Amino acid sequence: MNEGLRGDDERAVLAAEDVWKEFRSGEDRVSVLQGLNLRVGRGEMVGVMGASGVGKTTLLQILGTLDRPSGGRVMYGEQDVYSLDNAAMAKFRNQSIGFVFQFHHLLAEFSAVENTMMPALIQGAPQAQVRSRAESLLQEVGLAARLHHKPGELSGGEQQRVAVARALMNEPALVLADEPSGNLDQQTGEEIHELLRNVNRTRGASFLIATHNPHLAQSLDRVVRINNGRIEE
Repeated sequence: MNEGLRGDDERAVLAAEDVWKEFRSGEDRVSVLQGLNLRVGRGEMVGVMGASGVGKTTLLQILGTLDRPSGGRVMYGEQDVYSLDNAAMAKFRNQSIGFVFQFHHLLAEFSAVENTMMPALIQGAPQAQVRSRAESLLQEVGLAARLHHKPGELSGGEQQRVAVARALMNEPALVLADEPSGNLDQQTGEEIHELLRNVNRTRGASFLIATHNPHLAQSLDRVVRINNGRIEE
């Protein structure tokens, strides 16, 4: 069996196959990912761990179609996403992948509900329908009383809850989370971890979470490590 692959599970939502990523450093080439393989099953929560600088964020950016690999394939079901042109890839990303970043990336001038609405508005969905869904999601993540507050009026944990709601707006098959509690205190971080686990249980969304947090890792279905550019179970 290839490293990081769990058999030939036809229910896998994501499969990275022989993925390479190289960067130039002066006259040299640095290989961050070296023939990496990884499969995430439907409804599975998978953690990615490894030392700082080992390539966790690079991997998530490639899997999220934010950065092209130097080689290999990224499959969502039967779709090789890097065979798509840029417009089709952007549409796929918007419809099929949710993102939760360490530093929220909320738009400061918009309210919590407006930030949550953004992915669906990009799709061109009817605004009234989008607003109703955004309000429902924010209630689900515990922000019923904060719908119209802007990011500057929210705590770090509340901003991250908005980010989770935004990631779920288009009902993605997979949510990619990069150190989702890395910028939060321990108690708030644990609340975000429980929120992600609850979303997984109730909605069946798959998660791939890059983390240094051993407590979060212990609560996941499976944890893999990046070492020397490859996945180790």
